[in-house]
Amino acid sequence: MSTVERVARAPRAALEFANILLTQNDAEVGVSPKDVVWTHRKTTLYRYRSDRRRHAIPVLLVFALINRPDIFDLRPGNSFVEYLLNEGFDVFLIDWGYPEEEDADMGIEEYVCDELHWGIREVLRASGQDELTLLGWCIGGTLCLLYGGSHPENPVRNMALLTTPVDTRGSLYGNWVGRDSFDVDQVAEGYKAIPGQAIDWANKMMKPVTNYWTTYRRLWEGVMAGEARRAAYQPMARWVADNPPFPAAAYRDWITWMYKENRLVQGRMRLRGNRVDLKRVRQSLLVVTAGADHIAPPEGTRPLLGLVGSEDVTTFDRPGGHIGLMAGSKARKEIWPDIVQWLEGRSQTTTRGKRNGSRDT
Repeated sequence: MSTVERVARAPRAALEFANILLTQNDAEVGVSPKDVVWTHRKTTLYRYRSDRRRHAIPVLLVFALINRPDIFDLRPGNSFVEYLLNEGFDVFLIDWGYPEEEDADMGIEEYVCDELHWGIREVLRASGQDELTLLGWCIGGTLCLLYGGSHPENPVRNMALLTTPVDTRGSLYGNWVGRDSFDVDQVAEGYKAIPGQAIDWANKMMKPVTNYWTTYRRLWEGVMAGEARRAAYQPMARWVADNPPFPAAAYRDWITWMYKENRLVQGRMRLRGNRVDLKRVRQSLLVVTAGADHIAPPEGTRPLLGLVGSEDVTTFDRPGGHIGLMAGSKARKEIWPDIVQWLEGRSQTTTRGKRNGSRDT
């Protein structure tokens, strides 16, 4: 495009650019049909509707306590949930909701020992199975690990962990919040629920140029070239901007235990008096890392491989970022099929896997 053509197109492009940004909240995310199975406080367990279920072992999706789990089901045609359903899996999702000040007492123990534990119970009840797969992403993966390491007898057959923080030494985020000058107690005492926008701002400042300039520059260039993908840009932008509050107790626990004291890899993590022993994680284990991940860099996840008790461990180390790995435009071809292939061989009924008298629905 010549300079004259660019100048002539600029006014229309500016209007289109502004329209895309100003109407991003109109984009629909998380639209795959689902039903409420169970609720407690702000937590909701969903089961996705499907008439294609052919794999016995249900899959429970667990996301972080920040941002929304809709990233699993971003938009039709680019939805990991949709992909799993089409491949015949019975898919459940645990949604932590939007905590408020009344939930300030919700700590990591409550999320792991109560909400996740009870959610697993309800998945088994609804599916009629005795076992399930836990698939956790980001903090959600760490919560799955904490559950497996603190519940020696548990019904988890498979555990898939996507870009999961484990060893936080030397990480960029750890350098920020793990230093002595960052007073997590003062933050937690000042807010009963840490504003999600504040956490989002801190995360974006880890890559300020990318988050505050490159993203918009690429959109503008796409608009100018007549190649802007509104349908792809807006759902992601809406998801990024949707930041639930972080309960004060959980925030204090997470920052202190994982970043200031790095308890998990040192074997010093305790939940309600019980030590979290990663040797208790004996399930078939899938660990997925992203080469450009600055939130949970691969070198902070790989130590897990020497800490677990599982004899069936598979690792995928792929290009991409913390979110783009699983929700980017290439995910459908570059990582989802591999995850599904791994799950398929480990999701058939055994003598333990099916409850007596139960039927698939």
